[in-house]
Amino acid sequence: MKEKTYPEKPYERFKAFGAGALTDAELLAVILRTGTKGSDAVDISAKVLSLGKAPRQGLLSLFDLDIRELMKIPGIGEVKAVKLKCLAELCTRMHEAGLKSGFCANSPSLVAEFYMERLRHEKNECVLLLSLDAKGKVLRESVISKGSVNRSLAPVRQILLEALDAEAVNIILLHNHPSGDPSPSGDDERLTEKLFTTCLQADIPLIDHIIIGDNTYFSFKESGFLHG
Repeated sequence: MKEKTYPEKPYERFKAFGAGALTDAELLAVILRTGTKGSDAVDISAKVLSLGKAPRQGLLSLFDLDIRELMKIPGIGEVKAVKLKCLAELCTRMHEAGLKSGFCANSPSLVAEFYMERLRHEKNECVLLLSLDAKGKVLRESVISKGSVNRSLAPVRQILLEALDAEAVNIILLHNHPSGDPSPSGDDERLTEKLFTTCLQADIPLIDHIIIGDNTYFSFKESGFLHG
């Protein structure tokens, strides 16, 4: 009886078995399409996946590697590097689009999940302000600041002015910890307390301050830190 053969190239394997049958390297190889002398597209893709540093390894390395780093890999020029970075951005946007229909800004877990994919890959601290209406709908998302690896600047006055300009009824502050640990620092606690008091006086309550880590988060609301 003739032995059954299976397609070896990723594109043919996709046609035969579907995307779910492909490895991470094979999926990337379909995007890259071609290899170079001595290395096919799968070999090059495996090299890309091997460059990630813990805890963001494998496919997550696409978020951390910039175009210049990708172009150091033999067989990856500017066009392929741009394709890979666009693929990472598409993943982030697809994740957000999938959550958006059921998004409720009054739920800390849903807010954290919505912003997790974007903020957990940031190498520097980024502070966002969500200005909400009475039903919890986001009226405006404002980038308040982008800081260093372990420190950002979030002026209370700027936050309040942004909230007033957006005609917010309530606000939520978000920022990430590049270390991956969302535990609040002393500065985080002091900022939250000062902002909470100031916003109460301005009649625009701060209903939460959420810190995004690596696949985890901390909510000042859930922790009981915010009190009227």
